[in-house]
Amino acid sequence: MRKSKVILLLGTNLGDRDLNLKEALNNIENEVGEIVSKSEIKETEPVGFTAEIDFYNQLLEVLTYLSPIDLLNRVKQIESRMGRVYTTPKQGEKYVSRIIDIDILFYNDLNFQSSVLTIPHPQTENRKFVKLMLNRFSFEVI
Repeated sequence: MRKSKVILLLGTNLGDRDLNLKEALNNIENEVGEIVSKSEIKETEPVGFTAEIDFYNQLLEVLTYLSPIDLLNRVKQIESRMGRVYTTPKQGEKYVSRIIDIDILFYNDLNFQSSVLTIPHPQTENRKFVKLMLNRFSFEVI
């Protein structure tokens, strides 16, 4: 079986943001697959809601044997174990602050849509910081 190349976007704006990213990296390496490269950490303003603390975001290139749905389930388990809680956003807002968010941006060259997952991630084109990070995807090889 061949490994698939996935691009994940990590985001955190609660607690110790550096530590949250490190813990997510460790969990991904242990449970998802080999992290072959990672971007620099970029501090970004929240999109779709207001928050007092900006996000730390990082892109990862990961090689995995997991299928897209298995990958989604695994990253949701990691988020949950790290303390992510899904709450209802304030009226007029789309999102809330979170300890960790792991988005699947790309899975090989796959175009995939189900009731729980869309690849490429539908917000990739709408989020300027994601496009900038992808354009500058000068990854640090691990």
